[in-house]
Amino acid sequence: MPIEIMVGLPHLSEGPILAQARALQQPTLISANGLSRWTERRGWREWDGWRLSQLRNGKGLAALCLDSAGFVAAARYGGFPWSLVDYVALAAAFPFRWWASADYCVEAEIARDREEVIDRLSRTIRANLDCRRLAQDHGIADTLMPVIQGRRPEDYERCIDALGGSLKPGSLIGVGSMCRRDVHGPEGVIAVIDHLDQILPKGVRLHAFGVKGSALPYLLPFEHRVASIDSQAYGISARQAARQARVSKSDRFVADHMARWVAAQHARLASHPLRLPHHRPAEPDRVPTDPWETAIAQARAEIRELIESGDLDHDEMTAPWIEQWAADIYRERLAG
Repeated sequence: MPIEIMVGLPHLSEGPILAQARALQQPTLISANGLSRWTERRGWREWDGWRLSQLRNGKGLAALCLDSAGFVAAARYGGFPWSLVDYVALAAAFPFRWWASADYCVEAEIARDREEVIDRLSRTIRANLDCRRLAQDHGIADTLMPVIQGRRPEDYERCIDALGGSLKPGSLIGVGSMCRRDVHGPEGVIAVIDHLDQILPKGVRLHAFGVKGSALPYLLPFEHRVASIDSQAYGISARQAARQARVSKSDRFVADHMARWVAAQHARLASHPLRLPHHRPAEPDRVPTDPWETAIAQARAEIRELIESGDLDHDEMTAPWIEQWAADIYRERLAG
């Protein structure tokens, strides 16, 4: 099956951008952030619910899917400004083709070190499980797309193992932290997709969030595995073009760039498939030898297990708490 190109939409307001998406009849993706309502009633900007009336404008699109806005939430707000209950209620408010589980991205600007990457994998696992439980309450579990996270290709296995028996032929999984990733290299887009292709059951397919169009010729050998990609890159190119031409970045201007971007992606899909050489796996993580570092590592591991098991909330991991937990472990070892 050919890889599907999904157009990321900045909003669902009626206008040239939405009209162009309907005319192109490409499947589309809207972020929860793009449907958010904000208020400054208390003197500062805070989240104030969903603009549910905009969902009516989704009619006429080839398909509409929903993303949890994990990267935007982390980069702009320091975390999700809405609860998972709020998010799943939004997913239940429209017949989305699929809606993505909430996840915790691990791009370098968000997860600054290896330990934070692994922490966010545990939080992603818990968010997936909580989204499924809430989805069952709303009767929309069949349209939930779990999302896996990782920095290294093998990191994604931690999330896959937690999904367990839900991965059957015909399942669709979202692959996160892809939009700022290089195409090449041992942690590049193709290295991740190739690794997942080797370890996933036959018939399980992938949606790669935000993959660069330049990666498409390299993804062609994985058409059996990659179902779709999405991007809002046309908006970035429209902003650059408007600045260079010294004109306003109107919605009409952006809509024209959308049409050209879609055409360019289909041309890439029609190109000759390309393959990259295999890369050596990354070096294994350093094992701490200092007693305090060892206590910190054990504290993180214990907190991660509790988050994944549901005994702690997926947001309950802070540096002071980790240090206090580690201090207890450290004192116990000294006493023993």
